[in-house]
Amino acid sequence: MLQLNYLKNETEENALKRIVITFIECICFFLGWAILSAVLPLSNSDNPAVWRLWAEITPLLSIIAFTFIFWLIEKKTIKLQIFNNPVKGTMIGIITGILWLGFPIVIMKLMGVIDFSGKNDIPLFFVWVLAAFLNVIMQELLVRGLLYQMLKQKYNIVVSTIVTTALFTLLHGGAFEAGVVPVVNVLTMSLLMTVILEYSGSLIAPTVMHFIWNGIGALVLGGVSLADDYPHLLNMTFSGSDLLSGGECKIEGSIVVLAVNVILLAVFIGLQRKNRNGIADHV
Repeated sequence: MLQLNYLKNETEENALKRIVITFIECICFFLGWAILSAVLPLSNSDNPAVWRLWAEITPLLSIIAFTFIFWLIEKKTIKLQIFNNPVKGTMIGIITGILWLGFPIVIMKLMGVIDFSGKNDIPLFFVWVLAAFLNVIMQELLVRGLLYQMLKQKYNIVVSTIVTTALFTLLHGGAFEAGVVPVVNVLTMSLLMTVILEYSGSLIAPTVMHFIWNGIGALVLGGVSLADDYPHLLNMTFSGSDLLSGGECKIEGSIVVLAVNVILLAVFIGLQRKNRNGIADHV
């Protein structure tokens, strides 16, 4: 009995030690990325598009550097899934991204809570698009790259999903000032992209999906909020109930987006379970 108690205490101590070490690793990974991003020089260009492009390059370079460093620290045992299944990942990302953005826009337009009024002339528009794309790559590497895979490998998918979803939500901290619906929308968006990652087996899918949401939703349609200096080709107007239109939060504050998030989540969770059951049946 004494030996069993000793082994139990030793196991608990090892588990606690493992949790503490992992927590320190996560903090170092995130803070290291944030500090390096802050100290890297910004552009001196007076052109807003060029300035924004460089402002997105620096945090991307930082997360690439820290991903590589921590991958080496983990002795290359973490499977990053960055370039896995490129064709499948790209196709799933494109199809899901179009549905994810298209359904709310069409529904809200039919409901009469959004409309478009005029078009803007944007110099160097494709530079803005590239900047938005680099920002998405940075976010996905930070949230669903090494950190997600490390937690999943050391613990389980529930732990990795909870931690990275919390991080993604904190990165979009403006939602907390806007109300409950925007926060829940950010949460469900992160969960949806995580499910897409698991379903496709590739970080490419949520990256493409995320870029369609930001690139078309913000830069083209003007219905998604990015950094204040990002322009938009079309002027989306909002009317009626803020609960339906999103109001100041644009479409990301709408319950229509929340409903689409939940439906897509349910669909892809079902597809993922079906895949697992199919694999189990063949084993």
